[in-house]
Amino acid sequence: MDFLTGEFISGLLAIIMIDLVLAGDNAILIGLAARKLPKDQQKKVIIWGAVGAIVIRIIATLLVVVILKVPGLHLIGGLLLVWIAYKLLIDEEEHDVKPADSMWAAIKTIIIADALMGLDNVLAVAGASHGNFTLVVIGLLVSIPVVMYGSTLILKLIERYPFIIVIGAGILGWTAAKMIVAEPFMHNYFANPFVKYGFEAIVVIGILVAGNLRQQKVEKEKAIRNKIQIEQNG
Repeated sequence: MDFLTGEFISGLLAIIMIDLVLAGDNAILIGLAARKLPKDQQKKVIIWGAVGAIVIRIIATLLVVVILKVPGLHLIGGLLLVWIAYKLLIDEEEHDVKPADSMWAAIKTIIIADALMGLDNVLAVAGASHGNFTLVVIGLLVSIPVVMYGSTLILKLIERYPFIIVIGAGILGWTAAKMIVAEPFMHNYFANPFVKYGFEAIVVIGILVAGNLRQQKVEKEKAIRNKIQIEQNG
C-alpha cells in the first residue's frame, strides 16, 4: 500500500473517524479520574494521561496487527468488531472510574483504565489498517491531539449531532466486514465481488438497524422506569 493511493487514504480516514467517535470514552475517563484535582493539575493530567494512553495503544495495536496474521483471527476480530459497532449505538454504558487524589495517581488511573477499555479502538484501528504499520502509526499519531484537546468537544458534538455515532458505527461495521472477508480460509466464499460487497453492505445495514431497534427499546425502558419513579415519589 503506497502513500496517497485510494486504499491508503480511505484507510487513514477510517482510522481518524474511528478515533473521533471513540474519543468520547477518553473524555469521560479523563474527567472522572481528574475531577478532584486543581485546575492547573488537571491540564497536566490531560496531557500526560493522554500521551501515556496513546503510547500503550500504539504498542497494543501493532501487536494486534501481527496477531491478526494468525489464521482464523481475522474472522474472530471481525465478529468482535461487529459487536463493538452494535454496542456503540446503544446508550447504556457505565464508567466506574474513581477520582484520584494526586496528579500521578490520576495519570496512572487514566493509562490503566484506557488500556483495559481500549479494545474497541485497538481492534478497529488494526482492522482498518489492513496490516500496514505506517498507516497504524500515522492514524494513532493523528489521534493524539484529538484525545488531548478535542475529546470533550467531540463529546458535546456527539450529544448535539447523534448521527456522528451512526456514521462511526457504520465505519466500524464496514471495517468488521472487511476483516471477515479478508480471512484467508473464507476466501472462496467471497471470491465473487457481488457476494463480497453484498455481505459488507448487509453487515453495515444489519448493525445500524439492530442498534437502532435496541436503542429504542432501551429508551422506552428508561421512560417507564422514570415514570414509575415519579409516581412513587409523588
